Amino acid sequence: MTAKRMTKPTTKTITIPPPRGGRTMTLVRTEIGDTLRATRRQQNRTLRDVSTGASVSLGYLSEIERGQKEASSELLASICEALDMPVSALLREVSDRMALSEGVQIPDTVPAELSERVLADEAMAGR
Repeated sequence: MTAKRMTKPTTKTITIPPPRGGRTMTLVRTEIGDTLRATRRQQNRTLRDVSTGASVSLGYLSEIERGQKEASSELLASICEALDMPVSALLREVSDRMALSEGVQIPDTVPAELSERVLADEAMAGR
């Protein structure tokens, strides 16, 4: 019987072309990680505390915060719950960060036309 020789796995390097306009590409996972880390630090909480609350390993949470891993929607929901933060707040913040990095003006949450209509309707209803 001959022993099989273990071969070293090969790694491929993938070159991603820069986006049009010469801007650097911002990864969503990086913005998610930065936002989660900023929220955790603002609450003066440790990685261990949040990882325990979210039922995720400390190392994996750290990789998510550093933008090295992409969390599933279920895991993001658990992390947000541990941070007492709605997922919608996380996604809104990430969206704003992405828009800024892309040079896009961030619109108000409610379009002006809609808010004007709601205010007019409320005024007519005597609220």
